[in-house]
Amino acid sequence: MIVQDVINYLEELAPLNYAEDFDNVGLLVGNKKTKITGVLVTLDTIEAVVDEAIEQQCNLIVSFHPIIFKGLKKLTGKNYIERVVIKAIKHDIAIYSIHTALDNAFNGINHMICNQLNLNERHILIPQKNTIKKLNTYVPKNDANALRTALFNVGAGNIGNYSDCSYNSEGTGTYKANKKANPVKGNINELHYEDETKISVTYAKHLEHAVLKALNENHPYEEVAYEITTLENNNQNIGMGMVGTLKEPMESLHFFEYLKEKMNTPLIRHSNITKQTIKKIAVLGGSGSFAIPAAVAAKADVLITADLKYHDFFAADSRIILADIGHYESEQFTKNNLVAYLTKKISNFAIVLSKTNTNPVKYF
Repeated sequence: MIVQDVINYLEELAPLNYAEDFDNVGLLVGNKKTKITGVLVTLDTIEAVVDEAIEQQCNLIVSFHPIIFKGLKKLTGKNYIERVVIKAIKHDIAIYSIHTALDNAFNGINHMICNQLNLNERHILIPQKNTIKKLNTYVPKNDANALRTALFNVGAGNIGNYSDCSYNSEGTGTYKANKKANPVKGNINELHYEDETKISVTYAKHLEHAVLKALNENHPYEEVAYEITTLENNNQNIGMGMVGTLKEPMESLHFFEYLKEKMNTPLIRHSNITKQTIKKIAVLGGSGSFAIPAAVAAKADVLITADLKYHDFFAADSRIILADIGHYESEQFTKNNLVAYLTKKISNFAIVLSKTNTNPVKYF
């Protein structure tokens, strides 16, 4: 197994197409063709984690946060980022970051928080825009079924809880082949009329390469006519944050104790407790002040997130309770879930959970 094989499994869970534009995800250090000796999974790649990888004989580190976020102009070891990269390269250790690709995945970090809190009726808080595409193509009527099936087999036509969705209309196509053409039907320099089916299917944008490959490999024409458009429809399964509900309402102060226990956090910074009971909960792992308006619009009783500033708490405005549980604390279970996921996918070598606590914040 090589590094790329592990990457393929990770991108099944969290396609990089859905990472935020500002982010730096994917293979940051190393060669994708390197043979794997072991995988170490961590939240952050610091020097102690690289040392741990060396000790555990793991030559791939899968990290939630990217060690390289902005461009590096020099590698002199003057800061922890450069020292990590130098040590990883010296010991032939690859580093892969999944970050906001996993943030936006339905089964990503916010799903994990919901699992910890045992929330039901989950849905995305802030759906990502421009993630759904539509393909229109035109095919001879007798070949339509085979082409549709090929498109369905690579994931086109999946809408919510339905698969194999398409719209089909009949019409007549025309074309005239020139001397350089090799027409499947019709003759050179003669106008040809063909009974055709127009097939329309939607697909998630990360499937575009597979969809076009299936289209071109299963369409009989030498020149395949097709159109691709990006839709403004919300994707139910891609986006930041998540909303869910407790099985039974919980008294507010009791909920805060429950939250501290489940999220293993020593303290919670919060806005005024303006609600007596908690039932509907919005979550967003990591820095989440931008999600306050969406959580209010979703009529959540509380938003659980991190890195709220002084003035952010005013934005609660008695409409919602804001609970800052800490950046590390909100994301701490990510590495456990990635280990569980990769262990199910890969059985021929070790997937190691990093024992290094990378939280830079200490509490007195």
